[in-house]
Amino acid sequence: MIACFAMLDVPAARPPLINQGASGLPFGADFHRARARAAARPAPPAAAVVSFALQPVADPAAPLARRNPVAKLAAALLFALPLVTTLDPVTPALALAVELTVLPLFGVRYAVLARRAWPLLLAGAGVLISLVLFAADRSGRLLVGLGPFDITSGVLITALGLVLRLFAIALPGVIVFATTDPTDLADALVQNAKAPPRFAIGALAAFRLLPLLGAEWQMLTLARRARGVDTGIRGFPAIAFALLVGALRRGTRLAVAMDARGFDSAVPRTYARKQVFSKSDWLLIVGAVVLTAMVLATTVLTGQFRPITA
Repeated sequence: MIACFAMLDVPAARPPLINQGASGLPFGADFHRARARAAARPAPPAAAVVSFALQPVADPAAPLARRNPVAKLAAALLFALPLVTTLDPVTPALALAVELTVLPLFGVRYAVLARRAWPLLLAGAGVLISLVLFAADRSGRLLVGLGPFDITSGVLITALGLVLRLFAIALPGVIVFATTDPTDLADALVQNAKAPPRFAIGALAAFRLLPLLGAEWQMLTLARRARGVDTGIRGFPAIAFALLVGALRRGTRLAVAMDARGFDSAVPRTYARKQVFSKSDWLLIVGAVVLTAMVLATTVLTGQFRPITA
């Protein structure tokens, strides 16, 4: 499978175009002014084009990092899905505490997790600001009066519950992808979860192309800067559209290449790496169910459980 992916036709990056002056030559006054403007602007950091869930960064010798990818995925789903049934902040806070406690067992350092999960912080801040400013239910004690935007204790409790629930639901998925090789996950989905090979291999191919999107975005930005074109907010739609067109073309070429190499044939496939589902993997799933039941039971017994239907 790895050898087949290495043979796929991924086009090389094209060099950025050079701005031509009024005379039609690339070394006119217009070109020098554009080059001076591009040099004066700081280049985007290399870390900005790296996705937070691409390659595993955990210690492979960690006890839970060695578990089957399907088992880790099932445990994450079983632990996170029950959190959707409640709106109180206590249940997701307890679940988040459990997730952070078992994090060293997956071989992931807290600093690495913070670098990978920074999009969650932006999403949480957006949810908090939206609810504080535009929530319809403003019951509770008035804390801050900002004209039509009265911040009450009820608004803050609701916003805190949603933000914590967002973190508690998304963090297990971040841990799974931080401790799992994408190829192992695709193999395990086909062998253990009996997923269709076409779906698993196609998802793996798309996942492998994610770094190219960040690199192509940086290339388009630098090309526009070299031509003296705006790359700020006004230039965002043009860059995004060019990135979308490039992604569609690359996806079409990849699909044709995969069909040409027999990835869509009905012939039974062999596996280079065997994925074994052992008793330890079942214990991981059972442990996730037990921890979820303990979190929900604690919230119900303390009278803090607030179902989403209420």
